[in-house]
Amino acid sequence: MTGLDLYTATARRASATVIEAYSTSFGMASRLLPPQMRGDIQTVYALVRVADEIVDGPGAESGLDTAACRDVLDALEREVERAMQTGFSADLVVHAFAETARRVGISVDQTQPFFAAMRRDLDPVAFADERELRSYVYGSAEVVGIMCVRCFLGGRRLPDAEARRVARGARALGSAFQVVNFLRDLGADADALGRAYLPGLDPAHPTDEAVARVLDRLEGELRLARATIPSLPREARPAVLAAHDLFAALARRIRATPAAELRSRRISVPRAEKAAIIARAAVGAGLSRSMPARERAARPELAR
Repeated sequence: MTGLDLYTATARRASATVIEAYSTSFGMASRLLPPQMRGDIQTVYALVRVADEIVDGPGAESGLDTAACRDVLDALEREVERAMQTGFSADLVVHAFAETARRVGISVDQTQPFFAAMRRDLDPVAFADERELRSYVYGSAEVVGIMCVRCFLGGRRLPDAEARRVARGARALGSAFQVVNFLRDLGADADALGRAYLPGLDPAHPTDEAVARVLDRLEGELRLARATIPSLPREARPAVLAAHDLFAALARRIRATPAAELRSRRISVPRAEKAAIIARAAVGAGLSRSMPARERAARPELAR
Protein backbone atom coordinates (compact mmCIF):
# COMPACT_ATOMS: atom_id res chain seq x y z
CA MET A 1 0.00 0.00 0.00
CA THR A 2 1.42 3.40 -0.99
CA GLY A 3 1.25 6.49 1.15
CA LEU A 4 -1.54 7.84 -1.06
CA ASP A 5 -3.47 4.56 -0.75
CA LEU A 6 -3.29 4.78 3.04
CA TYR A 7 -4.34 8.43 3.00
CA THR A 8 -7.29 7.69 0.72
CA ALA A 9 -8.42 4.73 2.83
CA THR A 10 -8.26 6.94 5.92
CA ALA A 11 -10.25 9.67 4.14
CA ARG A 12 -12.91 7.14 3.15
CA ARG A 13 -13.22 5.96 6.76
CA ALA A 14 -13.64 9.58 7.84
CA SER A 15 -16.48 9.98 5.35
CA ALA A 16 -18.16 6.85 6.68
CA THR A 17 -18.37 8.40 10.14
CA VAL A 18 -20.40 11.30 8.75
CA ILE A 19 -23.23 9.14 7.45
CA GLU A 20 -23.22 7.11 10.67
CA ALA A 21 -23.65 10.29 12.71
CA TYR A 22 -26.22 12.07 10.59
CA SER A 23 -28.50 9.56 8.91
CA THR A 24 -30.06 6.37 10.25
CA SER A 25 -32.29 5.72 7.23
CA PHE A 26 -29.72 6.39 4.50
CA GLY A 27 -27.00 4.77 6.58
CA MET A 28 -28.99 1.58 7.12
CA ALA A 29 -29.92 1.33 3.44
CA SER A 30 -26.32 1.88 2.33
CA ARG A 31 -25.23 -1.20 4.27
CA LEU A 32 -26.92 -3.31 1.62
CA LEU A 33 -24.31 -2.16 -0.91
CA PRO A 34 -21.08 -4.08 -1.52
CA PRO A 35 -18.09 -2.49 0.27
CA GLN A 36 -16.56 -0.51 -2.61
CA MET A 37 -19.89 0.86 -3.76
CA ARG A 38 -20.93 1.64 -0.20
CA GLY A 39 -17.70 3.52 0.40
CA ASP A 40 -18.19 5.56 -2.76
CA ILE A 41 -21.72 6.55 -1.73
CA GLN A 42 -20.45 7.50 1.72
CA THR A 43 -17.94 9.93 0.20
CA VAL A 44 -20.75 11.64 -1.72
CA TYR A 45 -22.99 11.81 1.34
CA ALA A 46 -20.19 13.21 3.51
CA LEU A 47 -19.42 16.08 1.16
CA VAL A 48 -23.12 16.91 0.73
CA ARG A 49 -23.61 16.87 4.49
CA VAL A 50 -20.63 19.13 5.20
CA ALA A 51 -21.88 21.68 2.66
CA ASP A 52 -25.37 21.45 4.12
CA GLU A 53 -24.08 22.07 7.63
CA ILE A 54 -22.31 25.25 6.52
CA VAL A 55 -25.66 26.77 5.55
CA ASP A 56 -28.01 25.04 7.99
CA GLY A 57 -26.88 26.29 11.37
CA PRO A 58 -23.50 25.12 12.70
CA GLY A 59 -21.69 27.89 10.84
CA ALA A 60 -23.94 30.52 12.37
CA GLU A 61 -23.79 28.83 15.78
CA SER A 62 -20.00 29.15 15.68
CA GLY A 63 -20.34 32.91 15.25
CA LEU A 64 -20.06 33.25 11.47
CA ASP A 65 -22.38 35.74 9.81
CA THR A 66 -23.99 35.08 6.43
CA ALA A 67 -21.12 36.59 4.46
CA ALA A 68 -18.59 34.47 6.34
CA CYS A 69 -20.65 31.31 5.77
CA ARG A 70 -20.75 32.17 2.07
CA ASP A 71 -16.97 32.53 2.05
CA VAL A 72 -16.57 29.11 3.71
CA LEU A 73 -18.95 27.51 1.21
CA ASP A 74 -17.17 29.15 -1.73
CA ALA A 75 -13.82 27.95 -0.40
CA LEU A 76 -15.18 24.42 -0.07
CA GLU A 77 -16.38 24.45 -3.67
CA ARG A 78 -13.01 25.72 -4.89
CA GLU A 79 -11.22 23.01 -2.93
CA VAL A 80 -13.54 20.33 -4.32
CA GLU A 81 -12.87 21.43 -7.90
CA ARG A 82 -9.13 21.66 -7.28
CA ALA A 83 -9.07 18.18 -5.74
CA MET A 84 -11.14 16.76 -8.61
CA GLN A 85 -8.44 18.06 -10.96
CA THR A 86 -5.38 17.03 -8.95
CA GLY A 87 -6.51 13.97 -7.00
CA PHE A 88 -5.52 15.29 -3.57
CA SER A 89 -6.85 17.46 -0.76
CA ALA A 90 -5.71 18.12 2.79
CA ASP A 91 -9.41 18.01 3.73
CA LEU A 92 -10.22 14.32 4.28
CA VAL A 93 -13.87 14.57 3.21
CA VAL A 94 -12.96 16.50 0.07
CA HIS A 95 -10.13 14.10 -0.75
CA ALA A 96 -12.38 11.05 -0.42
CA PHE A 97 -15.05 12.63 -2.61
CA ALA A 98 -12.56 13.75 -5.24
CA GLU A 99 -11.01 10.28 -5.48
CA THR A 100 -14.45 8.79 -6.03
CA ALA A 101 -15.46 11.50 -8.49
CA ARG A 102 -12.35 11.03 -10.63
CA ARG A 103 -12.83 7.27 -10.73
CA VAL A 104 -16.59 7.06 -11.42
CA GLY A 105 -17.10 10.15 -13.59
CA ILE A 106 -18.70 12.73 -11.30
CA SER A 107 -17.94 16.19 -12.70
CA VAL A 108 -18.56 19.88 -12.17
CA ASP A 109 -21.79 19.35 -14.12
CA GLN A 110 -23.07 17.89 -10.85
CA THR A 111 -21.06 19.76 -8.21
CA GLN A 112 -21.65 23.29 -9.50
CA PRO A 113 -25.48 23.08 -9.43
CA PHE A 114 -25.24 21.51 -5.98
CA PHE A 115 -23.14 24.34 -4.55
CA ALA A 116 -25.38 26.91 -6.25
CA ALA A 117 -28.37 25.44 -4.40
CA MET A 118 -26.49 25.46 -1.10
CA ARG A 119 -25.56 29.11 -1.71
CA ARG A 120 -29.25 29.90 -2.22
CA ASP A 121 -29.94 28.70 1.32
CA LEU A 122 -27.78 31.45 2.78
CA ASP A 123 -30.56 33.95 2.04
CA PRO A 124 -34.20 33.74 3.17
CA VAL A 125 -36.16 31.34 0.98
CA ALA A 126 -39.77 31.91 -0.04
CA PHE A 127 -40.29 30.21 -3.38
CA ALA A 128 -43.23 31.78 -5.14
CA ASP A 129 -43.59 29.37 -8.03
CA GLU A 130 -42.80 25.88 -9.22
CA ARG A 131 -39.92 27.07 -11.41
CA GLU A 132 -37.95 28.33 -8.41
CA LEU A 133 -38.63 25.15 -6.48
CA ARG A 134 -37.61 22.84 -9.34
CA SER A 135 -34.39 24.78 -9.96
CA TYR A 136 -33.46 24.49 -6.30
CA VAL A 137 -34.37 20.79 -6.03
CA TYR A 138 -32.36 19.99 -9.15
CA GLY A 139 -29.21 21.39 -7.55
CA SER A 140 -29.80 20.27 -3.98
CA ALA A 141 -31.02 16.73 -4.64
CA GLU A 142 -31.41 15.59 -8.25
CA VAL A 143 -27.73 15.96 -9.12
CA VAL A 144 -26.91 14.01 -5.97
CA GLY A 145 -29.03 11.18 -7.36
CA ILE A 146 -26.98 11.34 -10.55
CA MET A 147 -23.76 11.22 -8.51
CA CYS A 148 -25.05 8.09 -6.78
CA VAL A 149 -25.78 6.42 -10.12
CA ARG A 150 -22.22 7.18 -11.22
CA CYS A 151 -21.04 5.42 -8.06
CA PHE A 152 -23.26 2.42 -8.79
CA LEU A 153 -21.91 2.15 -12.32
CA GLY A 154 -18.30 2.57 -11.19
CA GLY A 155 -17.29 4.45 -14.32
CA ARG A 156 -19.10 2.16 -16.76
CA ARG A 157 -21.33 3.67 -19.43
CA LEU A 158 -24.86 2.60 -20.26
CA PRO A 159 -26.40 2.78 -23.73
CA ASP A 160 -27.78 6.28 -24.29
CA ALA A 161 -31.46 5.39 -23.96
CA GLU A 162 -30.86 3.35 -20.82
CA ALA A 163 -28.66 6.08 -19.34
CA ARG A 164 -31.40 8.67 -19.85
CA ARG A 165 -33.96 6.39 -18.22
CA VAL A 166 -31.75 5.72 -15.21
CA ALA A 167 -30.94 9.43 -14.87
CA ARG A 168 -34.67 10.29 -14.86
CA GLY A 169 -35.24 7.75 -12.11
CA ALA A 170 -32.29 9.03 -10.07
CA ARG A 171 -33.48 12.60 -10.37
CA ALA A 172 -37.03 11.63 -9.42
CA LEU A 173 -35.85 9.74 -6.35
CA GLY A 174 -33.59 12.59 -5.25
CA SER A 175 -36.45 15.06 -5.71
CA ALA A 176 -38.87 12.90 -3.73
CA PHE A 177 -36.37 12.55 -0.88
CA GLN A 178 -35.90 16.31 -0.77
CA VAL A 179 -39.59 17.16 -0.80
CA VAL A 180 -40.33 14.60 1.93
CA ASN A 181 -37.74 16.38 4.05
CA PHE A 182 -39.33 19.75 3.27
CA LEU A 183 -42.58 18.41 4.71
CA ARG A 184 -40.87 16.82 7.72
CA ASP A 185 -39.02 20.04 8.54
CA LEU A 186 -41.83 22.46 7.71
CA GLY A 187 -41.86 24.28 11.04
CA ALA A 188 -38.13 24.17 11.74
CA ASP A 189 -37.22 25.46 8.29
CA ALA A 190 -39.61 28.38 8.65
CA ASP A 191 -38.92 29.30 12.27
CA ALA A 192 -35.19 28.69 12.61
CA LEU A 193 -33.97 29.28 9.06
CA GLY A 194 -36.54 31.57 7.45
CA ARG A 195 -37.34 29.18 4.63
CA ALA A 196 -40.59 28.35 2.84
CA TYR A 197 -39.70 25.98 0.03
CA LEU A 198 -43.10 24.78 -1.15
CA PRO A 199 -45.19 27.23 -3.21
CA GLY A 200 -48.82 27.20 -2.15
CA LEU A 201 -48.06 25.68 1.26
CA ASP A 202 -47.84 28.28 4.02
CA PRO A 203 -45.63 26.88 6.81
CA ALA A 204 -47.50 28.97 9.36
CA HIS A 205 -50.90 27.62 8.33
CA PRO A 206 -50.51 24.37 6.36
CA THR A 207 -53.73 22.84 5.06
CA ASP A 208 -54.52 19.21 4.36
CA GLU A 209 -55.31 20.10 0.73
CA ALA A 210 -51.94 21.83 0.17
CA VAL A 211 -50.01 18.97 1.75
CA ALA A 212 -51.96 16.44 -0.32
CA ARG A 213 -51.00 18.25 -3.55
CA VAL A 214 -47.32 18.05 -2.62
CA LEU A 215 -47.65 14.39 -1.69
CA ASP A 216 -49.42 13.54 -4.93
CA ARG A 217 -46.48 14.82 -6.92
CA LEU A 218 -43.74 13.26 -4.81
CA GLU A 219 -45.50 9.90 -4.78
CA GLY A 220 -45.57 10.08 -8.57
CA GLU A 221 -41.81 10.65 -8.48
CA LEU A 222 -41.39 7.66 -6.18
CA ARG A 223 -43.32 5.48 -8.65
CA LEU A 224 -41.14 6.67 -11.54
CA ALA A 225 -37.99 5.97 -9.54
CA ARG A 226 -39.25 2.53 -8.48
CA ALA A 227 -39.81 1.56 -12.10
CA THR A 228 -36.17 2.28 -12.99
CA ILE A 229 -34.55 0.27 -10.18
CA PRO A 230 -34.34 -2.90 -12.35
CA SER A 231 -32.11 -0.94 -14.75
CA LEU A 232 -29.50 -0.36 -12.04
CA PRO A 233 -26.58 -2.74 -11.49
CA ARG A 234 -27.82 -5.77 -9.57
CA GLU A 235 -25.61 -5.02 -6.55
CA ALA A 236 -27.16 -1.57 -6.12
CA ARG A 237 -30.81 -2.56 -6.34
CA PRO A 238 -31.45 -3.74 -2.73
CA ALA A 239 -30.08 -0.52 -1.21
CA VAL A 240 -31.94 1.75 -3.62
CA LEU A 241 -35.15 -0.21 -3.10
CA ALA A 242 -34.69 0.07 0.67
CA ALA A 243 -34.13 3.83 0.48
CA HIS A 244 -37.14 4.20 -1.83
CA ASP A 245 -39.37 2.19 0.51
CA LEU A 246 -38.19 4.07 3.60
CA PHE A 247 -39.17 7.39 2.07
CA ALA A 248 -42.42 5.95 0.73
CA ALA A 249 -43.23 4.95 4.32
CA LEU A 250 -42.44 8.49 5.45
CA ALA A 251 -44.76 9.87 2.78
CA ARG A 252 -47.57 7.59 3.95
CA ARG A 253 -47.10 8.70 7.55
CA ILE A 254 -47.11 12.35 6.51
CA ARG A 255 -50.35 11.83 4.56
CA ALA A 256 -51.93 10.26 7.63
CA THR A 257 -50.91 13.22 9.82
CA PRO A 258 -53.17 16.31 10.05
CA ALA A 259 -51.42 19.17 8.28
CA ALA A 260 -51.54 21.39 11.36
CA GLU A 261 -49.40 18.88 13.24
CA LEU A 262 -46.62 19.06 10.65
CA ARG A 263 -45.92 22.55 11.94
CA SER A 264 -44.58 21.24 15.24
CA ARG A 265 -43.96 17.52 14.74
CA ARG A 266 -41.20 15.88 12.70
CA ILE A 267 -42.53 12.65 11.22
CA SER A 268 -40.28 9.61 11.37
CA VAL A 269 -40.41 5.87 10.79
CA PRO A 270 -39.81 3.78 13.93
CA ARG A 271 -36.51 1.93 13.93
CA ALA A 272 -38.17 -1.50 13.99
CA GLU A 273 -40.19 -0.61 10.90
CA LYS A 274 -37.04 0.68 9.19
CA ALA A 275 -35.31 -2.62 9.90
CA ALA A 276 -38.26 -4.56 8.48
CA ILE A 277 -38.32 -2.44 5.33
CA ILE A 278 -34.60 -2.96 4.78
CA ALA A 279 -34.88 -6.70 5.43
CA ARG A 280 -37.68 -6.98 2.86
CA ALA A 281 -35.60 -5.12 0.29
CA ALA A 282 -32.65 -7.43 0.90
CA VAL A 283 -34.72 -10.61 0.81
CA GLY A 284 -36.63 -9.44 -2.24
CA ALA A 285 -33.37 -9.08 -4.12
CA GLY A 286 -32.06 -12.42 -2.86
CA LEU A 287 -29.24 -10.62 -1.08
CA SER A 288 -29.63 -12.16 2.34
CA ARG A 289 -29.62 -15.68 0.93
CA SER A 290 -26.47 -15.16 -1.13
CA MET A 291 -24.58 -13.23 1.57
CA PRO A 292 -22.11 -15.18 3.71
CA ALA A 293 -23.51 -16.03 7.15
CA ARG A 294 -20.78 -14.03 8.91
CA GLU A 295 -21.70 -10.85 6.98
CA ARG A 296 -25.43 -11.38 7.60
CA ALA A 297 -24.70 -11.62 11.34
CA ALA A 298 -22.82 -8.32 11.14
CA ARG A 299 -25.88 -6.59 9.62
CA PRO A 300 -28.62 -6.58 12.27
CA GLU A 301 -30.89 -4.61 9.95
CA LEU A 302 -31.32 -7.81 7.91
CA ALA A 303 -32.79 -9.73 10.83
CA ARG A 304 -36.40 -10.72 10.44
